[in-house]
This record gives sequence, C-alpha cells and structure tokens, in this order.
Amino acid sequence: MSGDSAAATTISSHRSAARVVVVGDQATGKSSLIATVASDTFPETISPVLPPTRLPADYFPDGIPVTIIDTPSSLEDKPKVEEELKRADAVVITYACDQPETLTRVQTYWLPEIRRLKVKVPVIVVGCMLDLRDEHYPINLELEMGPIMQQFREIETCLECSAANLVQVAEVFYYAQKAVLHPTAPLFDQESQTLKPRCIRALKRIFILCDHDMDSALNDSELNEFQVRCFNVPLQPSEIVDVKRVVQEKVPEGVNYLGITLEGFLFLHALFIEKGRLETTWTVLREFGYNDDVELEKENIPVPSKKAPDQCVELTREAVDFLKGIFNLFDSNHDGALQDSELDELFSTAPESPWNDAPYKDSVETTELGDLKLSAFLCQWVLMTLLDPFQSLAYLIYVGYTGDPAKALRVTRKRSLNVKKQQTDRHVFQCFVFGPKNAGKSALLSSFVGRPFQNKYNLTSNQCYTVNTVDQLRGVNKTLVLHEIQEGDFKECLSNKESLAACDVAAFVYDSSAEYSLKRASELLTDVARHGEDSGYGAMKIDAPIRISVKEKHMNNVFHRIVNAAEQCHLGVPETEHGRNKKHFQQLVNRSLILASDTLMRI
Repeated sequence: MSGDSAAATTISSHRSAARVVVVGDQATGKSSLIATVASDTFPETISPVLPPTRLPADYFPDGIPVTIIDTPSSLEDKPKVEEELKRADAVVITYACDQPETLTRVQTYWLPEIRRLKVKVPVIVVGCMLDLRDEHYPINLELEMGPIMQQFREIETCLECSAANLVQVAEVFYYAQKAVLHPTAPLFDQESQTLKPRCIRALKRIFILCDHDMDSALNDSELNEFQVRCFNVPLQPSEIVDVKRVVQEKVPEGVNYLGITLEGFLFLHALFIEKGRLETTWTVLREFGYNDDVELEKENIPVPSKKAPDQCVELTREAVDFLKGIFNLFDSNHDGALQDSELDELFSTAPESPWNDAPYKDSVETTELGDLKLSAFLCQWVLMTLLDPFQSLAYLIYVGYTGDPAKALRVTRKRSLNVKKQQTDRHVFQCFVFGPKNAGKSALLSSFVGRPFQNKYNLTSNQCYTVNTVDQLRGVNKTLVLHEIQEGDFKECLSNKESLAACDVAAFVYDSSAEYSLKRASELLTDVARHGEDSGYGAMKIDAPIRISVKEKHMNNVFHRIVNAAEQCHLGVPETEHGRNKKHFQQLVNRSLILASDTLMRI
C-alpha cells in the first residue's frame, strides 16, 4: 500500500456536500472570513450576517461543494444559532487574534455550548485577524491550544489566518471539509497516538478478506490487488519494496517472508494518519462498506422485511451451518466450548462483542467455567436474530459470512396463516412470562438455562430473556425464548397495540401459597386476553395449571408443554365476555397459553 499512489487518486466519499457553520463572539471576523474565501479578496464593507455561501465542487480537490453558514452573535439570535449548529456537518469557531479574551470564550462558552446541544461533529478553531496581533506579544499556538484540545477531543485542528492579507483563508474551509469527509476522531486517539479499537477491528477484517490464501500475510499479488481495488492505481515492484522496507524498519514483525502481516498493515494506516493522510484509511474503509461510525453501511445489509407484526425472522440453514463452522474454527483447544478469549477473538473483526450487555448477557446456558457450548452459541444468534435482525446479519458479515446475505435470514409466515394451515413453519417460539412480583418468573427463566435456584433475584433490566433448545418427541428440536415481563412494566407493554404480536405463547406464573398471587395473575391474564382481542393478536386457549417447583427441580415438563402449546396455534380458543360483546369482533388470531404455578415460591 503506497501513500504516494493514494495521493495521486481523487478520494471518493459517500457525501455529496458539506455544511460548515461558523460561530464565534461578535467582531471576531466571521463574516470577513467567509466573504474573503468566496471572492478571494478582502471586502471593504460587509453585512453583519452573510447569506449562505457556496464554494463549488471544484474549489477543493475532493470535489465536494461546501456550504458556509454565517451566524449572528446577539443574544436574541441564540435560538437561530442553535438551530444552525444542529444542522452542521462541521463547525468553525472563531476568535480574534488581537483579543485574547475571545480565545478564552472559545474554551469557556462555545465548546461547552456545542456539547450541551449534543452536536457531535468535527470542530475547527480559527484565529482571525492575525495581522492585528501585536508583534511584540507572539503566542505559540500549539502550547496555547494543546490543553484545550486535550479537554475537547472534538477539535479536529486549530489554525490562525488573516482575511486582510489573504493568509490561510482557504485552508480554514479545506480543513473543515476534510474533517467532514475524513474525520480523525473515529480512527485515531490523539492522546495515545494509536488507532482506535473500532478502526483496528475494521482493518483486521479487511486484511483477512484480502488474505486470499489465508497465510496471515499479504503477498505482493494480494497487496497489489488491494491497492487497485481501493485506489485504482497498481503498485510498482519498487514501491512494494519501499513499503516493506518502511514497515521492517519500524515494526520488524510487520513483515515476514510471506509478505506484510496484520501488524504491518495496521502500522501503515497509523503512519498515514499521523502524517495527516486520513483520506487514505477512509478510502479503504469506505471501499469495504464502512460508514463514519466505522460500521457497515446499512444499505449494504439486506435484512428481509416483515410484512406483518406477527411474523418473525429466523436464521436459515445456510447461516446455521456457517455458524457451526466458525464455532469449530475458533474453538482453539477443541474442548467443544468457546472461552471468553476465544469468543473475543471470534468477534475481533466486529465493532465490539454484541453479547456483553442486556438483553444477551446471561441469556443462555454456560458450562461451569462460564464457556459457551455450540447449542448455547447458536441460541445467542437465534435471540439476536429474533430481537434485532439487522444486527444479526451485520455481525454474520463481520465474522466472515461471505455467502449471499439475502439467504442468511428468513421471514416466517404470519401466525394467522399458520392457523389456517393448521401447522407452523417456525423453528423459534417466544413465550412472554407474566406474573405478579415474587411469583417466580425469574426463577423460571433461570432454570431454563441451568442456573441454580436463588432465594432472591435482582433484575437490573426490563430486557430479561433466556433461550434454549427444547428436544421434541419427534426428534425435531425447537428453540424457545422466554421473555419476562416484570409487573412494573406490564402497563407499558400493553400500551402498544402490537405488543403481543411477537408472543407465540404466554405463561402466567403465580405463587400457589399466596392467594393474592393467584388473584393478581388472573387479573393479568384477563388484561392480556382483552388486549389480544382489541388488537387482533389473539385470545388464548387456557390449559390447566401446571404445578412446578424450581427449588425442588420438579419442572413437570413445563418447557416441552410451552413449545407444544405454541405449535398447536390452530386449536379453537374461547373469547372473553368483552370479546363476545364487541360489535365488530373480528376473527381472533389463535394462540395458546399456559398457566404455570410454582408451589414453593414464597412472597
């Protein structure tokens, strides 16, 4: 990869324009700066606030037009300034070189104000009227701005200019445009002078994709192919020798007899960025489909769309087979389970591990050492696909899925169609678990993934799921997802008309030793049934209560029975009195419900 070759190439970008908003205290040179860059002459007179000024696409080498927005400085115009800042792609903050107090205001007012407004765009700090600074009191801009840039990482660069003398005027907006098209913050940590984790992960994935012979090094042919793909310019043999020499001198492990290693590949990108050549790394990232957040562009991830709320998304057999293969590939010690370190390595080409937080954390069964067996690994993917199909497909691609993305996921039939056909096409069922506080909901979910009974469960999130496979008598395994609906979230859950559309079966849990618990569970059941009738997402068949004890490990085949109830969605169901009296009562979507009671749970 040659920086010189990259420099000779026009850098393409996903953006078609850049909107730069100029703010600063009164009389700091905002309008003069804008007028001068537009006309290449210093104006004798100027309006207090200029209309939007457009620099044409051919003004700068990147070929992207820049629209510059001037702003007023009066207090009564503050709402207008705030609105403009929220629409900015980049912000230029001005101070007057002959008025030190205006530089102080950049730090004490303007930068905090941009943060307060949650405007997360690159910032260029510009000193205007350099020609008016007292030559007897020169300042060192690096020493002056260093502490401010440490405090406000959104500052992309700082420079000083003179509109009157035409000194570094165009550079102000060149750097602003460059900050929009090739921002530093997502890629590089200025303090540590190192690539940021997301950048490293993306570049590692790109390296692996280009390493066709999978020998952990880019040979001359692979390096040249990469260069042509990204920059449309082949590397000359002498350039390849020069690249390897630079890497060898600085990072000996970056080159071996096979070619440039991952360490060398990362070093080259860090070197380009340190030299201000961010466009090189951004060109590579964008060629491989990454956006400004160093994530794959959404339009490159063809997630199948649901046409009805009561459909769901599942992994296809092709995707499952891929996941089985990648599980075995990263099971480095061949013990049939992935340790944390092996899982981290598996996701090392993704922006981050997707399962460190709710709703995925603690959602599957683990070994005594906390490792994931294949079934649990697949269950995590099933849950992610059910809850967030886009994230699931994106992460399949991140970890190496190279098949047709459109064939990785499938949309199930509508539940109403399953009812008509009297059979389901689903391999995954979701069970909503309702019940009053202290009835045993959390105990039920924990037991499903093999965790021992506890006298007290501390829930910190309303996104509580557990998922596992359930062996059926006919030898066809189904995956069951249990979703706990805490009593405090019950009203919010039913406030959405489509809240029950994702529910294949509902379980109502109560403590059989407490009369109130049964009464409250019955009330919840009635409310859910009524909501189903009103929304069109189903009244439910009520089976006889199943007596279970998580503490005594007497589960009475409850999970098999939940899956069986979900599979028998076509059975006739009674409606509530409310449903019978409803004037325009529609055909209800058939669903099943199990009422589970835990005889040994105590309030």
